[in-house]
Amino acid sequence: MAASLTASADSIASLDYRASIIANASTGAFAPYMIGSWNYGKVTEKSGIWNNGYIGKRLDRSSRFSWSAGFEYMLGYGSAADYEDYRKMHDGKPSTRPVRQAPARIQQLFGEVKYRGVYLLAGMKERHSLIVDDRISSGDFVRSNNARPIPGVAAGFIDFQDIPYTNGWVQIDGEIMYGRFCDTRFEENRFNYYSGFLDGDLMYTYKRCYFRSKPSQPLCVTVGMQTAAEFGGYTYLYHGGSIVETMNRGFHFRDLFDMFLPLEGNGEDYYKGNSLGSWDFKARYALSGGSKISAYFQWPFEDGSGIGRQNGWDGLWGLQYDFAPGSPVSSLVFEYLDFTNQSGPIHWATGDNPGTDVDHEITGGDNYYNNNYYGAYANYGMSIGTPFLMSPLYNLNGFLEYMHNRARGFHAAVAGSFGRIGYRAMVSYQKAGGMGRIPAPKILHDTSAMLEAVWNPAPRLPGLQLKAAAAIDAGNLRGNNFGALLSVSYSGSFKFRKK
Repeated sequence: MAASLTASADSIASLDYRASIIANASTGAFAPYMIGSWNYGKVTEKSGIWNNGYIGKRLDRSSRFSWSAGFEYMLGYGSAADYEDYRKMHDGKPSTRPVRQAPARIQQLFGEVKYRGVYLLAGMKERHSLIVDDRISSGDFVRSNNARPIPGVAAGFIDFQDIPYTNGWVQIDGEIMYGRFCDTRFEENRFNYYSGFLDGDLMYTYKRCYFRSKPSQPLCVTVGMQTAAEFGGYTYLYHGGSIVETMNRGFHFRDLFDMFLPLEGNGEDYYKGNSLGSWDFKARYALSGGSKISAYFQWPFEDGSGIGRQNGWDGLWGLQYDFAPGSPVSSLVFEYLDFTNQSGPIHWATGDNPGTDVDHEITGGDNYYNNNYYGAYANYGMSIGTPFLMSPLYNLNGFLEYMHNRARGFHAAVAGSFGRIGYRAMVSYQKAGGMGRIPAPKILHDTSAMLEAVWNPAPRLPGLQLKAAAAIDAGNLRGNNFGALLSVSYSGSFKFRKK
């Protein structure tokens, strides 16, 4: 009896681990769009070989109190890309300098505690969308799986929680985060020093509030809003090779309160910080037999104009069908993306133009992901939001903004498995016409596609996984490019008993 009581008082804990070797090669200046995206910025270069490792403890969501921690690294070597640099001229043309990813970097490092339904996290941790399927979607508009995590402190609900007195029919999820960008040196190495914004030491905040109906019912609806913002730091505005404006904002403790709900006239010409976000909606219906169909949208906004839905049909509109377990096809998704309205081409705010006699304001020219004070909404050159809009990393002219955010197109994907071989196939097409307020001389286009296969040879070799992917880009937006990626990984757990 005593031995039985001792065993029941014990619990099993584990440390998860994973080690991978990743190699890629391509014909363009970077990896194709669908190899370089949706991997938290781990592999973006034309070619390289990397060792990726992770060790961590997961939260025990069944316990009232639990903690987790994780550490992930990248070690290896990648090819360089040549960026224009106007600090040195040769025969009237800018010089170029080769720049590559750091050979050793920390990808994740975090600690997290939870009590009942709330958590507190410190560090940088990869996060997931609650609206779109990260594996096959084009990506969440506000915070996707495309860029490296931003270090900071976050608090929120561990998952959707029942609202009292609703008997589980209404649930709430929310998060608030404050962090700091660490990519100042990265941007300095890639900027052209001729035209555009060079910023550094910026701060970051993210907030989310969602409401969801009872998930056990056939119809489940999620609705809410996400917002994110850059603030603090400094920005140098270059024109013609010289700094024409310097903005040294620094960081002040009050900024944390001001950025919780940005208000007009709290220290900057208009609203403090570079705020953006989306109105989000998802409806999932469970069919008989175990399959599900989902419809969702994300309506983007920059600052205030898009919040009032003054930007037409701009947004991400998606349909997803999840097949019943056991089918060789697990999921199908089709998405239409449109970012061409941007609340119209004109923006006039009296606060931005001191001494003007024109007191009527026109809120337009949203210029998604770009800002005249804080530069681009990106981390280490990769879009923090959707990778559908081409990230600043790919601008070899050293212009660290989104050059083609006025775009529309579609994205489609299918995923499934045949026995122990899983597969994923994706295709997208877009037309792009320059920036929000600066149209391109002509419309550019891109067609991208990828086919990926993953083999899990267990039970003979449990934990081993082999992956192969091939992708193409075709068109004059991203250029013509073919690439492939191979990886070998092994994962498992160190289990131990605790009292």
